[in-house]
Amino acid sequence: MGAGESGTEDAAARVRRPPKPHAIELPWTTVEHYLGRGQGASYRLSAVGEPLVSYEVSDRGRGIALHVELTERHQAPRSPLSAVRVDNILLAGRRMVRLTTTEPELLRDFHDLVLAVADRIVVAGREPARAFDETVHGWSALLGRARGLPLERRLGLHGELAVLVRLAGTMGWRGALDAWVGPAGEEHDFALGTADLEIKTTASERRRHTVHGLGQLEENPGRPLWFASFRVTRGGAGGRTLGDSVKAARDAAAADGIASRARLDRLLSAAGWDPDRPDDERWTPRDNGPLVLRAVEMPRLTSEDLPHVAHGRIEGVTYVVDVTDLTPAVGPSPADLSDLRLP
Repeated sequence: MGAGESGTEDAAARVRRPPKPHAIELPWTTVEHYLGRGQGASYRLSAVGEPLVSYEVSDRGRGIALHVELTERHQAPRSPLSAVRVDNILLAGRRMVRLTTTEPELLRDFHDLVLAVADRIVVAGREPARAFDETVHGWSALLGRARGLPLERRLGLHGELAVLVRLAGTMGWRGALDAWVGPAGEEHDFALGTADLEIKTTASERRRHTVHGLGQLEENPGRPLWFASFRVTRGGAGGRTLGDSVKAARDAAAADGIASRARLDRLLSAAGWDPDRPDDERWTPRDNGPLVLRAVEMPRLTSEDLPHVAHGRIEGVTYVVDVTDLTPAVGPSPADLSDLRLP
């Protein structure tokens, strides 16, 4: 066979070869748009004629899922992750697996995970179980590298900035920045006159908050401690990213003076904010304002709850407290947090 004939066959083979699938792209902003509006949506990720792989946004903003069709030779993936659930389902006569997360607050991260799984199936041609295992293995190898602030801290900073901007409107930026003592390593977020304030922010329907240490809900001598439970929900296009809140706060501080913005920047840095690692999750308040409680009137653990033999020997206590449906404190709180908004 001559060179010309070989070249002709190679060219014919290139023509007959199906085009290589493109990497899967589904921006989080698109998904968040539907979540924020409570609308369902379905995106087919695999080519027509291939086993179905689809990305599903449930209605009422309840969550997202990856549907993967299984052929006779395919096995269903098994999840070693408590936050990822794999269910076998029948859909229009197709044998499918459905990947969902048991942690609604982790939807943004779960979105990245299932797109990585889908990419391995659709683009790389992996079987579903192998695609899932490879993705989990790869992500596990990177657990030591944070993508930025963890979700709990991002939401917490949202809430603290909301309070900071509210305080700046009543006592000025100098007083508000003096009051924001959390980034300096103090036990409580704000020191206000003769009282302290701890604000916790959650994206869950129940007011469940993680408390770090026995001192976080313990009063300083002679200073009553107030606790604010602030709930947010995904806001879609009308919501605020943490970057939006930071920019709004910095712009407001800059209007007060260069010194105020410089001081705010130092506090933001101490709080863990990195402008080079912004997030794209948008949030909006779920309620007209936070639930405000006196710390002494809510469930909590303090050093006084430890037996005497444990004092000085137990460190790093972390627990979750649920304050859903508790009665708000009676009387004026140290700061007006009614109708609290993200900056």
